[in-house]
Amino acid sequence: MGDPVILLDHLSKHYGETRAVQELSLSIERGSIFGFLGANGAGKTTTIRMLCGLVRPTSGRASISALDVWRDRQRVRQKFGYVAQRFSLYRDLTVDENLRFFAGACRVPGAEVDRRIRRLLQLTDLEEKRNAPSGSLSGGMRQLLAIACALVHEPPLLFLDEPTSGLDPLHRQQMWNLLYDLSNTGITIFITTHYMDEAERCTDAGFIDQGRLLAKASPRAFKASFNTKLLELDIDPVMPALLRLREEAEVLGVSLRSGSLRLYAAEPEKLVARWRERWPFPELQWKGERWVEPDMEDVFTAYSQGYQAVLKPLPTP
Repeated sequence: MGDPVILLDHLSKHYGETRAVQELSLSIERGSIFGFLGANGAGKTTTIRMLCGLVRPTSGRASISALDVWRDRQRVRQKFGYVAQRFSLYRDLTVDENLRFFAGACRVPGAEVDRRIRRLLQLTDLEEKRNAPSGSLSGGMRQLLAIACALVHEPPLLFLDEPTSGLDPLHRQQMWNLLYDLSNTGITIFITTHYMDEAERCTDAGFIDQGRLLAKASPRAFKASFNTKLLELDIDPVMPALLRLREEAEVLGVSLRSGSLRLYAAEPEKLVARWRERWPFPELQWKGERWVEPDMEDVFTAYSQGYQAVLKPLPTP
């Protein structure tokens, strides 16, 4: 394994009294799809803007391909493509014209422009929309065009800041199919998202909350970090049951999943045994239960809410 493409060493960004990012340290290997996960306002966008040389860190350092992201930012910008949260291309220009504009801005050799545009149009399935104004495209197609423009200078690293926000399931899948294809060619992908199901699609993930990195691991390792079973209950009526169970001292938290209640508890087996002997909620009807495997939403809930009693320690990122 070679040197990491991205290396963060105690990276921090403060705005007055607000600590947007705090002591962030992690490394990202070449060719990986790294999911940077967290709620809105957790510090994801601030981190990605520092990595792109758009915001100066308050302290600490970060590097891309061994180049300092702030001191060497002019050289670093040739190493990555960046797709912002909001569509940032020229709506009045056609798909082809946008690609040519960014090719010129990135100083792509003139003899290479046509070849690269043809390849990117094929890669993003935008060949039939080549002469359409970008403002007329659907949300999913606009995001695919934004990625194509970010790749026109053939960078080895791609930053995507919540690229699937607002997309329907079909276009989200189309987007991820494209990311898999890019990763397979050796491009490293750094993607921020607050969709926990998308974490399952990454090779590695890191959870950030209030500017701090909570943990970094593969999705498989994250799910294996649960040291208790997860209990799902079928209770009627479900919403009053959710509120009532949250008041129980032995219950860390409760979430609603497909009409059932998923419980986070340090000793769920003992809890179920006690309830079977005496169900303490006469106004609620217990209809059934099952043990379930944790998913990435469970992982994020446990880490962000501090449910340490249900988690095994992960290695320091």
